[in-house]
Amino acid sequence: MNSVGRHARRWGGLAALSLAVACTEVPPEEEPPAPEAPPEQPAVEPPPPEATPELTDESRVLQTYYRRLQNDLLTQGLLRGDGGGPDTPYTDTMLARNFVRIALFDEFYTAGGSMRVQETVSRVRRWERPVRMKVDFGKTVPEAQRERDRSTVATYAARLGRLSGVSVSQVNSGANYHVIIANQADKDETEARVRNVVPNIGRNVLNAMVNPPRDQLCVVVAFSEEDGATYAKAIAVIRGEHPDLLRTACIHEELAQGFGLANDSPQARPSIFNDDQEFGLLTTHDEMLLRMLYDPRLRTGMSAAEAAPIAREIARELMAGGSS
Repeated sequence: MNSVGRHARRWGGLAALSLAVACTEVPPEEEPPAPEAPPEQPAVEPPPPEATPELTDESRVLQTYYRRLQNDLLTQGLLRGDGGGPDTPYTDTMLARNFVRIALFDEFYTAGGSMRVQETVSRVRRWERPVRMKVDFGKTVPEAQRERDRSTVATYAARLGRLSGVSVSQVNSGANYHVIIANQADKDETEARVRNVVPNIGRNVLNAMVNPPRDQLCVVVAFSEEDGATYAKAIAVIRGEHPDLLRTACIHEELAQGFGLANDSPQARPSIFNDDQEFGLLTTHDEMLLRMLYDPRLRTGMSAAEAAPIAREIARELMAGGSS
């Protein structure tokens, strides 16, 4: 209303002035010269996007190698993404057995800062706190790949959260689950990131993450609290040189292993936790394993001997279609 009042007074004053001009003779005045137009300013060009650094020859060789590997696997009918079907039947006994082997044994033995392949009996280990996940990329990973991988990680992490019941979110800072997707050309940067998360990490474990052998497609290391069973942080390192499907397969396996399904078993089928590469994406069998691991009847830190009979009970319920 105040604005309307101001406008009324202003226009009223102009009307009075106009009336006075109409009633008084005033000699004509010369029109003032039109002001000169300001000089045109040159258009400011936005800064060009930062160019992605070129790959090293080593990374290019790895790209070729993994592209051929993916093609070979697909030609053999491997890297399946169908989740399993009539050709991959399993029973509750098989499911329970696979759970014990995959969730209650370790694929690697770590001690004194070293890590070696050695299957060892473990305990029920899992997250008891919300997972805050952050995805980082090496400088040589192109933007189009980054966008695809961010979407893949976010969608899959949400699925892991639904299956486990653990709250999972994507964050830009304050993460406790780090996913690093980088090329071998970025190894110095990767090492710095790993050291930043785990300053006292052993040299051998660090080398396994930063300089893995060519036949190691990806790696995840989960770090426990003092009780040795409750996960406090995890780091997954995925090779950026992988073609799309192989990279997605790595994301599926490593992120799930970082939730506590830490081992592989040659008897597990249909499963990504099997080194035969038959399945590339998380299967219905693997979903059941994750639900079993986070069933409240199992306690974090429970021994394999204690957990096995409970796992058999949960497996029977799941296979019968019941809730656990």
